[in-house]
Amino acid sequence: MVEAVSMKDDFASLFAESLATNDLGEGYVAKGIVIAIEKDVAIIDVGLKVEGRVPLKEFGVKGKDGVLKVGDEVEVYVERIENALGEAVLSREKARREESWVRLEVKFNAQERVEGVIFNQVKGGFTVDLDGAVAFLPRSQVDIRPIRDVSPLMHIPQPFEILKMDKRRGNIVVSRRTVLEESRAEQRSEIVQNLEEGQTVEGMVKNITDYGAFVDLGGIDGLLHVTDMAWRRVNHPSEILSIGQSVKVQIIRINQETHRISLGMKQLESDPWDGIGVKYPSGKRITGTVTNITDYGAFVELEPGIEGLIHVSEMSWTKKNVHPGKILSTTQEVDVVVLEVDPNKRRISLGLKQTLENPWEVFAQTHPSGTEVEGEVKNKTEFGLFIGLDGDVDGMVHLSDLDWNRPGEQVIEEFNKGDMVKAVVLDVDVDKERISLGIKQLGKDSGGDAGAASGELRKNAIVSAKVTAITDGGIEVALVDHEGMDSFIRRSDLSRDRDEQRPERFSVGQLVDARVTNYSRKDRKVTLSIKALEIAEEKQAVAQFGSSDSGASLGDILGAALKKQNSED
Repeated sequence: MVEAVSMKDDFASLFAESLATNDLGEGYVAKGIVIAIEKDVAIIDVGLKVEGRVPLKEFGVKGKDGVLKVGDEVEVYVERIENALGEAVLSREKARREESWVRLEVKFNAQERVEGVIFNQVKGGFTVDLDGAVAFLPRSQVDIRPIRDVSPLMHIPQPFEILKMDKRRGNIVVSRRTVLEESRAEQRSEIVQNLEEGQTVEGMVKNITDYGAFVDLGGIDGLLHVTDMAWRRVNHPSEILSIGQSVKVQIIRINQETHRISLGMKQLESDPWDGIGVKYPSGKRITGTVTNITDYGAFVELEPGIEGLIHVSEMSWTKKNVHPGKILSTTQEVDVVVLEVDPNKRRISLGLKQTLENPWEVFAQTHPSGTEVEGEVKNKTEFGLFIGLDGDVDGMVHLSDLDWNRPGEQVIEEFNKGDMVKAVVLDVDVDKERISLGIKQLGKDSGGDAGAASGELRKNAIVSAKVTAITDGGIEVALVDHEGMDSFIRRSDLSRDRDEQRPERFSVGQLVDARVTNYSRKDRKVTLSIKALEIAEEKQAVAQFGSSDSGASLGDILGAALKKQNSED
């Protein structure tokens, strides 16, 4: 009995010694010796009380090809010290994974690339074997451009960059795209160094968009914008280019930081705008083709690369609020007149209406003041009537020219849109495109104010007036030829000579001549000035009989004028 207890104590002490010397535990990588190989497993002693079995396939090529031999030292991962069968649970694959994690962490911290193999497709991407460690490759990180078929990239060793590592969760995220971008950037940088602005190169059209085309210059793409394809208007790049086409282009700009290259085709041709002012002087009439119509006008091509704009205001003499599309259409050939050329801004202003007779000039020539006309009432406004006249022009009858005695606001109610009415031409302003008409001028003023033939009141007209009252500030007068019209001549307007500006030198009933300085038909108010008349007569006398430096005095000049006037009387 005593001997049995002693043996038991010896075994316990030996086991404790073994634990102490081998630092037993689970979840670590240990070195072991292959002590036997049976069929598809290797029996390995890692210094534990029991051996462990590891499938040969976990040793990769070495296990499959029989290279692994008894006595070889290998590293394995101790998962459990002893299982239900009394064996240690070992794993070569997990040991490799642990080794890989250590190596990968070093490269991740050093921002170095790693080599791996894409071996499987999963949701959202692919799995990559990084020499034992499994990483996730998102689909967006496979290539620079989206690719549909990834099979040619699988099972091939290739470089990757580690984007993220989380050992606690066992997650590794890698990217193939960043490696390609870095490589491409290096290539682009090298190519860009050999290119210069202004250089002419050949390339191939790689892609076409609405705004231009991308041209492959041999490893780097340049953008050929639609506005740099030709001097003429190009609505879409596909009009002159096709994918795969070889083109000769000029390098316009190179951005050394972004490696963006701007290209041009039209720069290889002569600029049609050179000497444009001489070729298209103002007033020149030329035929062109309408290329584009907008709300504000129409563009007309005068020659390839040269376009001018007909502004909507220059399209018609009479159609002011009509969309250009109702007057012109694209591809239509039209005659235009050059109005202005700005070579710096590369703009040409054209006129369409200038190719036709100005209806306002025609009307002014054929309808002088006093001509009687007839037309249809086109519109009624708060300030008068608009009447349609010959030549598709309108004339306006102001409220004050509707009737001599009644207010215009009352008289206009007697007219309706569409009525045919007669009127008299009072004035034609060609520049402002205005025709003033009068209806009341068809008859005489009941108060005695006749038409223009009998001395109609106008600014600068000379009239006779009878003094009706004298005040300190001036004199009140009544116009002789315009019954019912009164006026007041201020003291300062009684004479050009300040000493004669005395109201008391006039008497009631005296007749005086004066000049009209202002007249309002609407209010029937007239402003008179004797001073203005004297100044005008003096200027006329000087102009007719001499000048101030002729040697004759002003009295001599006025005396000669008076003598001539008396002899004529």
